[in-house]
Amino acid sequence: MLGLPDGFRPEGVAIGDEAVAYFGSLADGRIQRVDLRTGRGRELSGPAGTPSVGLKVDSGRHRLFVAGGSGEIRVVDTRDGKVLARYAVANGGFLNDVVIAKDAVWVTDSFQAQLYKLPLGRGGELPAAAVTVPLAGEWQNTPNSFNANGIATTPDGRALIVGHTSSGKLFRVDPATGVAKAVDLGGGSVVGNDGLLRLGRDLYVVENGSNRIAKVGLAADGSAGVVERRLTDHRFDVATTVAAYGSRLYAVNARFSTPPTPTTTYTAVAVPRF
Repeated sequence: MLGLPDGFRPEGVAIGDEAVAYFGSLADGRIQRVDLRTGRGRELSGPAGTPSVGLKVDSGRHRLFVAGGSGEIRVVDTRDGKVLARYAVANGGFLNDVVIAKDAVWVTDSFQAQLYKLPLGRGGELPAAAVTVPLAGEWQNTPNSFNANGIATTPDGRALIVGHTSSGKLFRVDPATGVAKAVDLGGGSVVGNDGLLRLGRDLYVVENGSNRIAKVGLAADGSAGVVERRLTDHRFDVATTVAAYGSRLYAVNARFSTPPTPTTTYTAVAVPRF
């Protein structure tokens, strides 16, 4: 178990090439840095004015991309916590999760049927503004519910996989057009899907309402997959997202069923990669 500050209200976790995990606070947008070898943590970045939800580490460039909930995407320097860039996007949505692709960073919006793209320059240079990419094809938002949530790239790197929380489906999205097609899971589903993590052809899907992690074996192009196995743990307490280091997966306990107070305790749980 990794301890986080009391009252922190975590939702997202990101781990890069080093044995360090980054957690974001829904309460005030703080970023907590935790050494996975010692369990010791420190604040990397202070209150941000918006929540910190999904996160991803760009280790080679010492950057952390943060989905800021209601209104912005932030880029934080992992060495000193300095905010390198802020990208304001359309109001009325909820920026939820992040993935770093070959030439862009992508962010989901759980309330509006669109993704946000940060095109990266040849050397990874940050853009001047975010680009909105409407979701089309088979994608349909469910009113008054969470829709697009977790996001990953396909094994071949040519498309995106986006989880649709309210339907229990995964969608393959063409990044050039936003056209979405449901991933053929052979009649299976991933109910209440939240964070996604792809390692090779294995896609780990956190089913937060069920307190479990599903492993989906994906086709190279992401068009189909098989739910191969599920893992649960008595220490999960509304697990939302997952990251990996070595032979372990690290899942965040968001504790959504527990009323948040300044003294509410929060943790992350390490489980074997399966």
